[in-house]
Amino acid sequence: MKNRLIISCLALLITNIVFSAPPVDDGKLIFTGRCASCHNVNKVVVGPALAGVGERHSEDWIIKFVHSSQSVIKGGDKTATDLYEKFNKVPMPDHPDLSADNIKSILAYINSETKKTSEAVSFRPEKVRPAYTPILISNWQFFSGYMVMVLLLSAAMILLVRVKEIQRRGIDKP
Repeated sequence: MKNRLIISCLALLITNIVFSAPPVDDGKLIFTGRCASCHNVNKVVVGPALAGVGERHSEDWIIKFVHSSQSVIKGGDKTATDLYEKFNKVPMPDHPDLSADNIKSILAYINSETKKTSEAVSFRPEKVRPAYTPILISNWQFFSGYMVMVLLLSAAMILLVRVKEIQRRGIDKP
């Protein structure tokens, strides 16, 4: 009886560890399902770009706005009203079913995507040198090797056609 209880507890613990998604993965799932049609992390779509939203607004304000943007606007919040006016008075749909933890995981995902894009843009393209040598007409080694390969493939094809013709002649004769 004790062994079954211990095994059951271990199984529940392992299942919880395996199936619990990290906040960023959970946030990505929610963001792609609910937010990505109107928002992008770095581009303005229907709604504003969300990169740095955690620095522009407090977490509590974001949670209230996501739950019911129109109630925040009607409450007289200047920032919410400015956003509403700036984006052609298109109201953000209310998401009262999202918990505060869900919204925090979306913010964690947005922050992780913001860091990825800022790291990707940090290099200077003019400093990057190609890892290959471009093909030039003066590169006679390449062109001679290319011509040898074309001639070898052509000779192999001609040889195979001749062999097939000989086989057909041998089959046709009784």
